[in-house]
Amino acid sequence: MRLQDVLLLIASLVLITLVMLQSSKDSIDTAFSGEKSELFNNQKERGFDLIMRRVTTATSVAFVLLSVWAMAS
Repeated sequence: MRLQDVLLLIASLVLITLVMLQSSKDSIDTAFSGEKSELFNNQKERGFDLIMRRVTTATSVAFVLLSVWAMAS
């Protein structure tokens, strides 16, 4: 395995873990009924949720860049 492949594997595992750790704003009721509540849409993220969103975004960008790098070489 090349260095790009190892880094891509690590980034993918970290990204999967981060997405699984994030909390969902939807309840199980709305997932199956299809209706969306607009009550909490304008609520700001704070603390742990904000950090998790930023780290997930950075990891996603790194994953895409590593994918392009692995495809180019």
